[in-house]
Amino acid sequence: MNEEDHKLVVFQRKDIRRRFHGGEWWFVIADVVAALTDSTDPARYVRDLRYRDEDLAALMSPVDKGASQIATPLGAGPKGGVQIVLPLELPFETAGGKQKLPCWNTEGIFRLIQSIPSKKAEPFKRWLARVGYERVEEIENPELAQKRMKALYKAKGYSDEWIERRVRGIAIRHELTDEWEKRGINEQQDFAILTAEISKATFGITPSQYKKLKGLKRENLRDHMDDLELIFTQLGEAATTQITRTDDARGMEKNKDAARRGGAVAGTARKQLEKETGKKVMNSKNYLQPKNEAKRLPKDK
Repeated sequence: MNEEDHKLVVFQRKDIRRRFHGGEWWFVIADVVAALTDSTDPARYVRDLRYRDEDLAALMSPVDKGASQIATPLGAGPKGGVQIVLPLELPFETAGGKQKLPCWNTEGIFRLIQSIPSKKAEPFKRWLARVGYERVEEIENPELAQKRMKALYKAKGYSDEWIERRVRGIAIRHELTDEWEKRGINEQQDFAILTAEISKATFGITPSQYKKLKGLKRENLRDHMDDLELIFTQLGEAATTQITRTDDARGMEKNKDAARRGGAVAGTARKQLEKETGKKVMNSKNYLQPKNEAKRLPKDK
């Protein structure tokens, strides 16, 4: 466990302990309850919530050593898996040393907060209701989702030209993943493996290695690519989609071959451009800009 995996967050002027586990943040339930209520005994408060909320109680079942486990379809994957409340070890020292405390992921915490009757929780509940309403709107009118996404990028300081290219890249990515799903690729892990094959053929490194090059941790890699990096990423994925269809690739091995060949199309074009310009396409710089100020990436020399 490294330092970045267990940072404190502050909510309502209260510290909430968390740990990065299994690719997502898990929050200490007692800390969340303490931040949103006046309870001096968060553990008992949660027990009372279970008593009052039949649905929440139905999700709970006893586990070893008297701990509590919550099994829920929240965040279920393609195979219908469940999320649970996990007893995770936190690095923050207590009087008795390090402890394993009940933690829940973000979606689970949202479910818990919905059951809290405290006035302190009301602003958060209203926000959840608003988010839910906007999601329903987006399902009915998908163009709204794209408009809101563009507005978020704009607020972060990205240029209009970059935003349009990023949105186009998302559409190309969706077309590719839809094609994979039609051909028996359904697991997120398999998506990641195929994406890594395209990246290695396009840029010579995997996405995780690319993130290290740019000094990123959990940020989205493509949100920190410049125009050319995005263009070659899109070319590799678009080429892979076409090759996959032409070959009628089925199963993991055939799709891995298509991914390598699609990435190679973009890799060959990238190398040719670098030969013509004498400049590297792949670079260590990020699309990080001062607040409220759009800024383009300086070009590598």
